[in-house]
Amino acid sequence: MAQRAARRSTRERHEQLLRLLREGTTQVEKLAAVLAVSPSTVRRDLGRLTEDRKVARTYGGAVVPDAFHERPVGESALVRRRAKAAVAEVALELVPDTGAVFVDAGTTCAALARRLAEAASGRALVATRGLETAAVLAESPQIDVVMLGGQVRPLSHGLVGPLTDLALDRLSFSVAFLGADAVDPYRGVGEPTLEETAVKERVAARADRVVVLADSTKLAVADVPAWAELPGGWTLVTDGDAPADLEDDCAAAGVTLLRAGGAA
Repeated sequence: MAQRAARRSTRERHEQLLRLLREGTTQVEKLAAVLAVSPSTVRRDLGRLTEDRKVARTYGGAVVPDAFHERPVGESALVRRRAKAAVAEVALELVPDTGAVFVDAGTTCAALARRLAEAASGRALVATRGLETAAVLAESPQIDVVMLGGQVRPLSHGLVGPLTDLALDRLSFSVAFLGADAVDPYRGVGEPTLEETAVKERVAARADRVVVLADSTKLAVADVPAWAELPGGWTLVTDGDAPADLEDDCAAAGVTLLRAGGAA
């Protein structure tokens, strides 16, 4: 009887733990406080769930590596907001004083766009293919916004297709900030369609520097349909929950890693 009760208690705690991870609470100390258990208990639980392949360990915590599905942009905007804001704050420091900038579609890039609109002090030209990104940038009288043409993808609100390519043939960028549905230091950025990867590659080819903005959950996604290979020497900006071994992988792949503060 006591053993059954203990097993039930552990199972219920594991279910609560998985729910918290999916909601964005990833740090061991925060998980322990919510569950009213010790950090060592949480670490043991995460170890067991990792063995069962239900979670992927990160630096100081864990995430649930769900099978890939593309979220609508409105839903994505509600997830990992503090992490995305932290990534945007680091990315803002990479914006050059002169030269055109590209800011991609997606909610992490939209977070950077908000900081750009707030911080702009001189005239700047920023191109984008994201509807939300363009709307945010347009709020600043200091920013000249160039909206690429093309077909609007219904979930991401990003533009793709021949008209997008035509616009990119006439532009070049000091730095391009790219979003992603998945990131791998060796493979580049993963996207739901080949059209999306084609746009990423064309933008990257037109930029002096390529910076990928991705919260740490994007590093746990492995089964996206298509991948865009990026030019050597690109930069990854992610949050403090990224896996501890990411530094070694980035160094081996020739990728510069910038890690923002912890987030949830």
